[in-house]
Amino acid sequence: MLPTALVSASALLLFGIQTPFGYATLAAGLLVAMAVDRQLLKHLSLIAAGLLIISTVPLNADLSLGHMAAMGAALALAVIVPWVIDRYIYRERIIRFPMFTGQKWSLAAKLYLPGVVLLGYLILPVYLISTDVYQNWPDASSDTSIFWRLFVGVNAVGIWDELFFICTCFTLLLRHFPVWIANVLTAVMFSSFLWEIGYEAWGPLLTFPFALLQGYTFRLTKSFTYVVSVHLLFDLVLFLALVHAHDRSFLPIFIY
Repeated sequence: MLPTALVSASALLLFGIQTPFGYATLAAGLLVAMAVDRQLLKHLSLIAAGLLIISTVPLNADLSLGHMAAMGAALALAVIVPWVIDRYIYRERIIRFPMFTGQKWSLAAKLYLPGVVLLGYLILPVYLISTDVYQNWPDASSDTSIFWRLFVGVNAVGIWDELFFICTCFTLLLRHFPVWIANVLTAVMFSSFLWEIGYEAWGPLLTFPFALLQGYTFRLTKSFTYVVSVHLLFDLVLFLALVHAHDRSFLPIFIY
């Protein structure tokens, strides 16, 4: 438990508090794992590789093409590197991205989707506008290019969140811990990343429970497609609320 807690805490230090001490904490977690559980070390090393790759680029909503390319490359590598090692070096194939499972979504799962939209509608505008956190994202209301870059960026990060934190980190930790422990440790990393992206103020009160729900949802459905659908619906509301926050005449349907 200790080495995994250290690795999880390193994400909080690297992305939440943004201190280089996070690297020492990450290294300490791997060293402790080396001493107590070599199998755990293998899997924590995959998570650590992803965290290290992510830490090489500024995590913010800069929509310049150069930054989007650099951040996109880092996020892609953070998923690809652990997957390649797991599949071709470890030959365990733990990291999977189940899309076409053949399982129909239950009625509860279908009803949950509009519920996510409703929750986003009720919560996100209040959070973004009351805290001025929306200013962490560029004003896309008057520039078509920025509008579509913001749309792509918000959705791309949402998909990546599920690829890395849920399908990679959470899945690896499930090999060693009960669901609730693996989920909490993953949610710490998930919400720390989102803090640096821009979800400041009381953002963790939203992102941490959301991360927990995504973990449990993936555990129940075993479907990457479903958790991404949930995330993208929430992000659609986020995108519209961000544009509205910068220009209150745009889509004046929100309550705050």
